[in-house]
Amino acid sequence: MQNNELDLANNPEAKEYTTLNLGPTHPATHGIFQNILTMDGEIIVNAEQTVGYIHRAFEKIAEHRPYYQVTPLTDRLNYCSSPINNMGWHMTVEKLLGVQTPKRVDYLRVIIMELARIADHLVCNSVVGVDIGALTGFTYVFQLRERIYDIFESICGARLTTNIGRIGGLERDFSNETVKLIKEFLVEFPKVFGEFSNLLERNRIFIDRTVGAGPISAERALNYGFTGPNLRATGVDYDVRVMNPYCSYQDFDFTIPIGKQGDTFDRFMVRQQEMLESMKIIKQAFENLPEGKHFAEVPEFFLPPKEEVYNNMEALIWHFKIVMGEADVPKGEVYHSVEGGNGELGFYLVSDGSRSAYRLHFRRPCFIYYQAYPEMIKGSTISDAIVAMSSMNVIAGELDA
Repeated sequence: MQNNELDLANNPEAKEYTTLNLGPTHPATHGIFQNILTMDGEIIVNAEQTVGYIHRAFEKIAEHRPYYQVTPLTDRLNYCSSPINNMGWHMTVEKLLGVQTPKRVDYLRVIIMELARIADHLVCNSVVGVDIGALTGFTYVFQLRERIYDIFESICGARLTTNIGRIGGLERDFSNETVKLIKEFLVEFPKVFGEFSNLLERNRIFIDRTVGAGPISAERALNYGFTGPNLRATGVDYDVRVMNPYCSYQDFDFTIPIGKQGDTFDRFMVRQQEMLESMKIIKQAFENLPEGKHFAEVPEFFLPPKEEVYNNMEALIWHFKIVMGEADVPKGEVYHSVEGGNGELGFYLVSDGSRSAYRLHFRRPCFIYYQAYPEMIKGSTISDAIVAMSSMNVIAGELDA
């Protein structure tokens, strides 16, 4: 007999609980999140989450690939802002190699990463609206996401999983088409974003459905290891770009939005404000873009342009050595983190001097803060559990790499 049945047999007045599977087939759980809920009527009294439905062993695959071949694997972590993953990996390897990138590379990377952050937050916040029943905002701002993907496509030829950039810099500098698209986005974004904000931020139904839903205190968030917007929504102003500046972020003037209650509404508003701050950073980087090369002078790891490979013997030799993994890599142990779309994305890399990493670990923010989900939804209803999950921005590929 189940415990619940035994309780009823021994005590006829004992409560009868219901076990409910929230996912993995529920639309809001994307086919891979399973949460086993214990329900007292409509109230959640206990929850247990299950992960592992799409585990793809990225870390072990990466340990059997040359360093430059790991970039496509990072694409599949948080695929809503994959360029940030790409840049984070490149900077980790550059830290191991002791490579100093030119200022122009830093600024170009900042523009790309902040565009990716905006795309990530747009999807997250508009999906919060969808899971409450407001589809209009999602369909409206999706055009902005497509504009950002147009920019990515003009830079590297890809949109979602970008494989953008290289160890030491970018494959190519921004083209005239890229510059044109960025200028158009800077003009178009404020108007569309303003209408999206007006649609939800002051909407009484939206406020009633999000305020107080899925709260967590700053102390509990820190104990769990929260980072990113989910931590800042509790009132903790931790941002990797400020606390441990990388890629010349110290050159830019921007603020860190924070919340108070750590609930769904605060998480939504922190991301809203962060998009505006990202726009400020992009404008500063775009207006003050330094002159110079779009790559560092590291021929051992930066693939030469194809036209040089076809016409220059030295470039052909370097291309062969890089592709075959014959370039010397120093022994060492490094950790580098970036401010991803949903928190601190870190790469712990151990090199034994061979053509691939001896040990590689991805610090995925989703995997860490999803552990707090049962605690956040206890005492709430199913509808609150759905919107709380949406506001946490749990990305399947990053949760279960």
